[in-house]
Amino acid sequence: MIDLAVLPAYLVTVLVITLAPGPDNAYIAAIAVARGSRAGVLSALGMAVGMALHVTAATLGLALLLRTIPVALTGVRLAGAIYLGWLAVSTLRSARDSATTAPLAPPDRQILGRALLTNLTNPKIILFFAAFLPQFTRTGYGPISVQLLTLGMVFLLIGLVWDSIVGLFAARLGTRLARGTRAATRLSVVAGLTFGVLALALLADVLFAS
Repeated sequence: MIDLAVLPAYLVTVLVITLAPGPDNAYIAAIAVARGSRAGVLSALGMAVGMALHVTAATLGLALLLRTIPVALTGVRLAGAIYLGWLAVSTLRSARDSATTAPLAPPDRQILGRALLTNLTNPKIILFFAAFLPQFTRTGYGPISVQLLTLGMVFLLIGLVWDSIVGLFAARLGTRLARGTRAATRLSVVAGLTFGVLALALLADVLFAS
């Protein structure tokens, strides 16, 4: 149970944070533009699963571990940069191949898995939860861990709805733009470049933080 008196302020804050553009939104939009609305929504679901794991980890105190051991945090950041870099290269390769053959949509499990890994390798999320959620907990309203979990799930649901909207909107844009193999190839190139920019941004964050 949480203190209902803090709920309005919490919801407003969550909405502001959720609506602000970020790496997860960019990833979902890139996937949806290149692969369609189903891929966009599946990516949103994958992000939600990652958020659920982040909330659970924050509740269990993993955020404190990452914050007190810089090497662990750096390792997570590097893993995220490497993964996004690999995703950029593979997407650009598939765009090159699709110039001569029709591109095949990746299976649902692959789309979900990629979105999940993209979310999990963003350490800022778990550190954000560790710093943000405790501000809305109150003594006398049950275990702090239960309050953190409840607040985190509210955050997750709002994020899932917004990410799904982003995926559906981006997919509509992609459908209007995609007219023929050449346009589809260009969309894949845009997606690959987006992943590359995200990888470079995360790598730069590692270098400047160290």
